[in-house]
Amino acid sequence: MAYVDGFVLAVPKDKLDAYKDMARLGAEVWMEHGALSYVECIGDDVPYGELTSFPRAVQAKDDEVVVFSWITYKDRETRDAVNAKVMADERLKGSMENAPFDGKRMIYGGFQAFEER
Repeated sequence: MAYVDGFVLAVPKDKLDAYKDMARLGAEVWMEHGALSYVECIGDDVPYGELTSFPRAVQAKDDEVVVFSWITYKDRETRDAVNAKVMADERLKGSMENAPFDGKRMIYGGFQAFEER
């Protein structure tokens, strides 16, 4: 069954084009190294909840948009191998040093799929 890396982050609206460029390069690199899919989504209907919400989770500010992303792999072993290749890929060297978002507020994790259709 598939393995999924998921991400939620806040991107300043004035840096959204730079983020999209970064994401397009990321998609190219991850897919080239064996990911099954790479999806980037810009928040469209993500209300600020009273207790919990996507914006609260990443401490989104009024001038930021929430981004929800995921990458799928055949399995965890494949994910680990793909990520090792991605991290060694010269095209991504230094990309987080000047990232168009605050990486400290990014939420991410790996998930084992249990239902796929």
